[in-house]
Amino acid sequence: MNAPDDRQALRAQLRARRRAVAARERIAAAEAVGRSLGELADFLTDTRVGGYWAVDGELSLHAILPGLRERGQRYHLPVVHADRRLRFAEWTAGTAVVPNRYGIPEPQAGEADLLAPHKLDLVLVPLLGFDRAGNRLGYGGGWYDRSFAWLRERDEPGDTLLVGVAHSAQELERIEPQPWDVRLDYVATERELIDCWPEKAP
Repeated sequence: MNAPDDRQALRAQLRARRRAVAARERIAAAEAVGRSLGELADFLTDTRVGGYWAVDGELSLHAILPGLRERGQRYHLPVVHADRRLRFAEWTAGTAVVPNRYGIPEPQAGEADLLAPHKLDLVLVPLLGFDRAGNRLGYGGGWYDRSFAWLRERDEPGDTLLVGVAHSAQELERIEPQPWDVRLDYVATERELIDCWPEKAP
């Protein structure tokens, strides 16, 4: 699956598959993903957590927000930056948001309040497809790959953990990685938490 046309066709198939999930199933899956994330110790203790505003059938992260707040963790949403890399702004319920160039809500924050990606401890990453080796099929814009490029050469989990969030139906047998792709450390679905570095387990 290397050809751009093949990837575009697969993206369209996966979008359609995700959009076909009924609203009731999507709500139940979002709750179950919260439980899967709870199996990851870092998710329960890391201070600065990055997330996303769910659009186009993505799994909502609403179920995790009360727990983060109770544990004193800080939740951040991505902000599209002029250098074509993401920054992250802290967000709590009620914080003002505005749609970015893609129509995705992002917090209204001044430059001084934006965090660079490497300042986050753990990032929940949206995706269209994934495999168990941590390879991710995104939307084709390269925002996450550029923003977390320093993690590309790691051979074990780094200081910033990348955790994909997806329906189990988005799993693919194999995604051929591209030179610019950044691997996920874990994937959380409504069924399980997948460790993408099983050879590193103690």
